[in-house]
Amino acid sequence: MTKAKKIRGISVAGLLAVPVLLSGCSLFGSQSSMDIDKPPVDIEQQMLNMANGPASTNNGEQTGPKTTVYLANDKGLLAPVSLGIPEAKDQDSLKQALTALVSGGAYSKYVPKGFAGILPKGTEITQLSVDKEQKTAVVEFNGAFNQYNPQDERKILEAVVWTATGFPGVQKVELWVEGQRLTEMPQNKTPINQPLTRSFGINLQKSDGASLTNSTPVTVYFSTITPDGTYSYYVPVTRLVQPGQDKVSAALHELIAGPQQNDGLEMVMTQGTSVDSVKTEKDGTVTVSLKDDMFAKEDPIPDELLQSVVLTVSENANNAKVKIDMNGQTRITGISDTRDYSKPVSKPEYINEIPL
Repeated sequence: MTKAKKIRGISVAGLLAVPVLLSGCSLFGSQSSMDIDKPPVDIEQQMLNMANGPASTNNGEQTGPKTTVYLANDKGLLAPVSLGIPEAKDQDSLKQALTALVSGGAYSKYVPKGFAGILPKGTEITQLSVDKEQKTAVVEFNGAFNQYNPQDERKILEAVVWTATGFPGVQKVELWVEGQRLTEMPQNKTPINQPLTRSFGINLQKSDGASLTNSTPVTVYFSTITPDGTYSYYVPVTRLVQPGQDKVSAALHELIAGPQQNDGLEMVMTQGTSVDSVKTEKDGTVTVSLKDDMFAKEDPIPDELLQSVVLTVSENANNAKVKIDMNGQTRITGISDTRDYSKPVSKPEYINEIPL
């Protein structure tokens, strides 16, 4: 048995998420743990099914193009989930995505089991506009928006900001309720007198040695599995780290440090992994050189390790393409994911396509 195969026992969620190459765009999809050893022809058929028409719910109802929204999982963490929401002529896709965040809302039947919208029941988006010059989405809610549990306040802001900023041309979010701009949230009074960006963070945690008042946020992606153990997916976590560090290097070190206890997330690297170097090429591609003596020459690398590195580096480097070097290997592939990560790889347009 090779060392690469031994790593299967380290993480339950490992090796489950399989990226699909479709029309030149890489998608990190979810795969059933019961189907992990299916032959490539099955993956090819899945690709054909995706290409031949829109997705559908379990009852056969047609859904629309994929859109990514940030939903709460069974541990209370927010995760990006790609939903197939039907297109509506009277709403743009951003408004539909934000509407999908409403608990028990119009699109709740398109939300996979184990996930839920974080906005209060009855919340409606009454006005929505995007200032293209300022790259700011101005979102106005009805009064039901104010009727949330105080402990959910930060999660509500995170879900709205990260969902909206996933759309092209949106980098900031400004919130209004019933014709009044919010300068602070209604319950715990979180200040929002300035438009919020992704620097606000998501699933916020503090790393060892960092302080809340003097720190830098970096976002890393760990893997986890649905409550029934059937599908794996990725969860972003923002860690507050000591300032003055290179953001990509700091993020990779947090990825190696692993999840904090009791958050339901899985290790994607071993404690023996080290970052040899991080370099930005002239074309903007970020090359990450890693070392880990667990992997012998030409061993395949766990899919979750490769994919988490791409997601993490891209998130902290303005969506740059990513190249990975492991122990100086000339070709870097996963165990199920055969894409060559020694060449530039883009962050996928959609991740966590979890069946209903």
